[in-house]
Amino acid sequence: MTLRGFLHEVGTTYDRLEGTGTPTARLLRDAPSHFASHVQGEYIIKGSAGAGAAAFCPWVAFFDPDETTTARHGMYVVYLFAENMETVSLSLNHGVTELREKYKAAEANRKLAVEAGAIREAVSADGGQGLDAGIDLGGRPGLPQSYEYGNVLARTYRVDDLPDEDVLCDDLRRFIGLYQDALVAREHLRQTTRDVICTVRAEGTWPHEQNKDALLHFAPKSDEEYVQTIKSREMVKTRKHETLVRDYGTHLRTIGFEVGTNVHPRDIVARNGSVHWLIEAKVVKQGNASHAVREALGQLATYSFLLYPPKEQPRQLALFTEGIGDVYVRLLEHHGIASVWRSATGWSGSPSAVIAGLVEPAVVGDQAYPADHRSQAKGDLD
Repeated sequence: MTLRGFLHEVGTTYDRLEGTGTPTARLLRDAPSHFASHVQGEYIIKGSAGAGAAAFCPWVAFFDPDETTTARHGMYVVYLFAENMETVSLSLNHGVTELREKYKAAEANRKLAVEAGAIREAVSADGGQGLDAGIDLGGRPGLPQSYEYGNVLARTYRVDDLPDEDVLCDDLRRFIGLYQDALVAREHLRQTTRDVICTVRAEGTWPHEQNKDALLHFAPKSDEEYVQTIKSREMVKTRKHETLVRDYGTHLRTIGFEVGTNVHPRDIVARNGSVHWLIEAKVVKQGNASHAVREALGQLATYSFLLYPPKEQPRQLALFTEGIGDVYVRLLEHHGIASVWRSATGWSGSPSAVIAGLVEPAVVGDQAYPADHRSQAKGDLD
């Protein structure tokens, strides 16, 4: 079924009074099989007509598993049908349930509106042209109203006048890209403003509130396999990225680095004395390092620019699941980026990674360097 066909089918056949056992409700739960081919990367896709009682506003959501796997909290992209089923909004939105459990409804909505407005302002200049700042789901008190407050940017379609399939596909891809930009913008806002970002973590549980140093919270994400249903079969996706982050973070801790994995969207931050490292982890797929290296270059440059003051720039490290070849090692070194990857004996790395003590001293790229060559390698990098 096309995206257009899916949205039209739900919009014209959903009836809340019929409960959650209808063909339309089953279609919503089967959303991954209809949307997975349109979303690149390991996004988790869920559709819902409600849990227990049928929802006033059924939805299909797209979760970055590094951000959230549930509609209860975090930021995600979602198709939200209005209560009258006349419109459906593609929205960059917030999970509201946990916030509503912590605050009274009016205060939760106020906080959502403040955060959504700040993120909207941060990303609109580059990616928000032509999108809507608000959505109208019917204004019903409860979750529908909170989703209206939590909307960052949206595009709303009339169910009886949906655009062509190509337009719907382009819009969805655009919102997935906007999602990642918004996560970076939110982290920048969290670090540079007060009382603006409220949905990332409950007050009193931030590492800097407990330890006075957000870096010292080593909590790698679960690397257990998770299951996504695709076309009535189960597809198992391994968390290679999370395993890489966990294993290398553990390695750094064993050799004396202070390590943090909780400062989204950064994969790892580490410190050795006064030297601060920004580390981006990438999975090399099917032996093709090109895409992984390009992504690492772009993200390290973006995060360094957006998340750190000009006079406090971190050292940069690109971390890979396997070797990337001498050309890409030299390319990253040319841009001042060290690189490390798994090897048969543990971890191997570029010259600057060796000098910094990020890998065993004897291993530089694919070549073994005796101790007296380390000073020469360092001179080449100065």
